[in-house]
Amino acid sequence: MTSGLRLLLSSGLGAAVMYYFDPARGRYRRALVRDRLVHAGHQTNHGASVVARDSRNRALGLAARLRSLLDRGQADDAVLTERVRACLGRAVSHPHAIQVQSADGVITLTGPVLAAEVPLLVDCVLGVSGVRDVKNQLDVHAEPGRIPALQGGTARHPGAGGLFVQENWSPTERAASGLLGALAALWGFGRHSFGGTLVGTAGLLLAGRAATNLPMRRLIGVGAPRHAVDVQKSIRIHAPVEKVFRLWDDFENFPVFMRHVRNVRRIGAAEDRERWRWAVTGPTGTEVEFDSLVTEREENALIAWRTEGDALVQHAGRVRFMEAGDGSTIVHVKMSYNPVAGAVGHVIAKLIGTDPKSQMDQDLLRMKTFLETGKLPRDAAAHAKDMPESLRRRFEEPAAGAARAGTPGGNGSGQASRQAESAEPPPPPLPG
Repeated sequence: MTSGLRLLLSSGLGAAVMYYFDPARGRYRRALVRDRLVHAGHQTNHGASVVARDSRNRALGLAARLRSLLDRGQADDAVLTERVRACLGRAVSHPHAIQVQSADGVITLTGPVLAAEVPLLVDCVLGVSGVRDVKNQLDVHAEPGRIPALQGGTARHPGAGGLFVQENWSPTERAASGLLGALAALWGFGRHSFGGTLVGTAGLLLAGRAATNLPMRRLIGVGAPRHAVDVQKSIRIHAPVEKVFRLWDDFENFPVFMRHVRNVRRIGAAEDRERWRWAVTGPTGTEVEFDSLVTEREENALIAWRTEGDALVQHAGRVRFMEAGDGSTIVHVKMSYNPVAGAVGHVIAKLIGTDPKSQMDQDLLRMKTFLETGKLPRDAAAHAKDMPESLRRRFEEPAAGAARAGTPGGNGSGQASRQAESAEPPPPPLPG
């Protein structure tokens, strides 16, 4: 081992020891690692059972296919009809609109269909085992128009069924590809040559593709503007939905309970939609700015946004607010983002606790504590002692009124009573 590599490993080990044995946060970080290891063990056991079941089913299917090849007898008409119907879903966008009849191996097709799907449909039916001929009596339409049976549906993409083309791989395919990728990586990096490095890198990509079941563009962050990684979180807050929505509706409030959001300000509107400029702290401590646009807003129900321009990390999010029967509010946050290096970058950030999912969990807990107790978080970006006096009163006064109401997070009765006391008396009734 060279001295440079030894120094690098020693530095990494020392940094890990400092990170996980930190007096303030070390215990939490170690517990988090332990929980993740336990979860990984459970996922491994579940994955092994899924792969075994899928492999067994595929083996049974392969055996049935071999028996059908050896059996030269003509299939029963009912069986042949079901075989053809199973084929329709891979060829047309409206399989329910097509009627199938079988007579001595001759299939008759009737019903409305789109013109662009007819060639693929006929080829698919002719490829079914036992079909000798196809009678095309279809009602062909260039466009759906006002044909009820052709409304909606899912477009089919011929030729997209190969292993390395389709988006979702089966458990058996993922297991085999992951094993092949790992072996290629071990062999390639062990050659200590340029060709071996290429093979090893390809093996790592194949293993990562199999492990995540994500398309390659999402895995490495190329060609996936916002939809590389999806994260979501739901939390129950003991506060009225109006109060929770009011806090979220003004993005300038975010530094009050978010740790990495330094500043948010409104910069105008585009097509009657609000635009905001954010300043956030990146994983390396540097400040990054980006613009966002509010795409949907429903009072006390929904807020949605997406980034604009050439933001370093493109993302989009939706927050739903649901009122519970006991006066509390359920907040569901879902965000899609494309980190640097795609899902690989997300995994690296997750290992060191700087991924958006970890930050989201902590921010939502701060928001919950703030809304339920009225106490400003001390570890948020806008620390209570550093906040302007006007902004501090803006949050502390409603919280104090909620506390006097006698419920966690309040029901707004204290604030309503103060408004009633300060309101001017109603004017006297008009004469007559």
